[in-house]
Amino acid sequence: MTDNGQRIGDAAATLAVATHVLRHWEDVGLLRPRRLSSGHRAYDDQTIGQARMIQICQQAGLSLAEIKDLARRDRGKRIDLIEDKRAQIARHISSLRLADRFLAHIAHCEHPVISECPECSALTNPARPVGRRAAR
Repeated sequence: MTDNGQRIGDAAATLAVATHVLRHWEDVGLLRPRRLSSGHRAYDDQTIGQARMIQICQQAGLSLAEIKDLARRDRGKRIDLIEDKRAQIARHISSLRLADRFLAHIAHCEHPVISECPECSALTNPARPVGRRAAR
């Protein structure tokens, strides 16, 4: 990187994103790269770091609007937003674990119809205890 920072193409390569992504993040107010006298964007270490934080937040499931909101809130409200997102992630993980158990079971289930298998029925309707047959 030069004293002026990286140009957009180099910054995009560093971050493994397309240049239009960086432009979009700038358009929505998440990044503010410095402008050179030529008008070109200059991505310094601080701006690259902010872009990496955006990527990490996206990987955690936050939308660009949520990331922007996170940056604007005071510490207490940021913590609330983070805890809400973590609760959503926990629910999603629970749902994925149930789906994984169901798929693992049906790979070996010999019942032709899900409702005839107590385990399949319990996995597709968690409120229903294993061993109870469906009412006909």
